[in-house]
Amino acid sequence: MARLNLLQKAERIYKAALAEVEPENLIRKNISIRNDELKVQSRTFDLALFNNIFLVSIGKAAPFMAESLSRILGKRLKEGIALFLPQTKKKLKNIISLPASHPLPDERSAAAAERILELVMKVKKRDLLFFLISGGGSAQICLPAEGVSLGEKRKITEMLLRAGASISELNTVRKHLSRIKGGRLAQAAFPATVVNLIISDVIDNDLENIASGPTCRDSSTYADALRILKKYSLWDNAPASIKKVIKNGMRGKVRETVKKGALALRDVHHFIIGDNLLALNAAKKEARKLGFKTSILTASDQGEARDVARNYVSLLPNLIQSRKTPQPLCLLSGGELTVTVRGRGKGGRNQEFVLAALQEMKRHLPGFSKWLMLSLGSDGIDGPTDAAGAWAGPSILKKAGDLGLDLQKYLDDNDSYNFFKKAEGLVITGPTRTNVMDIRIFLIGGR
Repeated sequence: MARLNLLQKAERIYKAALAEVEPENLIRKNISIRNDELKVQSRTFDLALFNNIFLVSIGKAAPFMAESLSRILGKRLKEGIALFLPQTKKKLKNIISLPASHPLPDERSAAAAERILELVMKVKKRDLLFFLISGGGSAQICLPAEGVSLGEKRKITEMLLRAGASISELNTVRKHLSRIKGGRLAQAAFPATVVNLIISDVIDNDLENIASGPTCRDSSTYADALRILKKYSLWDNAPASIKKVIKNGMRGKVRETVKKGALALRDVHHFIIGDNLLALNAAKKEARKLGFKTSILTASDQGEARDVARNYVSLLPNLIQSRKTPQPLCLLSGGELTVTVRGRGKGGRNQEFVLAALQEMKRHLPGFSKWLMLSLGSDGIDGPTDAAGAWAGPSILKKAGDLGLDLQKYLDDNDSYNFFKKAEGLVITGPTRTNVMDIRIFLIGGR
């Protein structure tokens, strides 16, 4: 252990976090069947009361969650659909595998949504429908509102992403341009019993925002969608069809999303089986094994990546000076940041966070040599890049100096990927098969 350097220790820490939220393990830990008794966490369901069991699985963990649950259900499972990204296709018994896209919807997303809606509308009162939800599900099932084309919905989604809209804001708009989100799939399944098994990729495990809440109540409105588009100065340039749907919704001419107390939600049950805090606690346990005094700062990071980086670095001088023992520190945090794209470079929120933090470290702690920071997307994808995120320490700062890399210039151009590619600070994990937002690690002291 003592011979590991800080980067190797950081790798051990984030790998422990990812292992804890691996989808097959989460299913096995949270669901069991004994005779006809189905136990989901502390809740019990009598399978003898149901004629048929169906399954729908969406999101980046979809095929793996579906495979694990289908093994538990065995012959009880009548039919299912699981979506997959190109690199995660699996053959599953009694489950149809359908391709889907991310982060922007395409024709595959629309086709998958149609097939899922068809299956959901088949379930009856004495049927049980498992809905397995993980991050990325919102883009994977896209069935635009009547009169809105797939291309138009894709365009407004891309505009919001580039403008730096939060996931909540993005989903508010998407839900009000959809025939299946915002609880509408629950309406389609009524009066069947619906059990949602969820790997959360949103702040505070807000059910309304996980995959845009297809089987959950929705508190947002068409007026909120209008407000968000105006906030980012996108309303004037929005497609006419989108303006029409939102205006008609505000006038009551188009049905709102499903609200609290709706009859369709009477037999819908939600279980969070994995989230960011679960991953951070596993990281904390591993960091302590490695000899660090460890604290979790938050699992709810949000805001502009470079602003959050500035705030974190401002805390470090006092932490370093106030240490009463030579024991090294590990600070952990999680959540999901945003980036307002103004330049023409390439990067992601985690890479931009680390680059901005590195710039702050250079300014405020130029002589401190025992530190490392790392930030990565738990799904292994950071923006439109092949990297999960990036790491930085004194060696990266030296490498940048040797190569004549101007940190501020790369920040101004939102080009964090190319900075870290040259400075050899990219973190590349490949797809991790899960998604619980981002993980950040700060190591202070030690070797």
